[in-house]
Amino acid sequence: MTKNEKHERLVREREEITARVARFKATQERFAREREQYATVTWAKAGKNERAE
Repeated sequence: MTKNEKHERLVREREEITARVARFKATQERFAREREQYATVTWAKAGKNERAE
């Protein structure tokens, strides 16, 4: 393997790692949004039930 081929392989690997990290971060942000939405809805329902009693 030539020096240029090694360099190209390393560049591709870094790009792949960067893409994986970006996907992971996006997934974590989506989970955080979903948790926040679930909590908001749950607290709203709890408040409605409390007032109805």
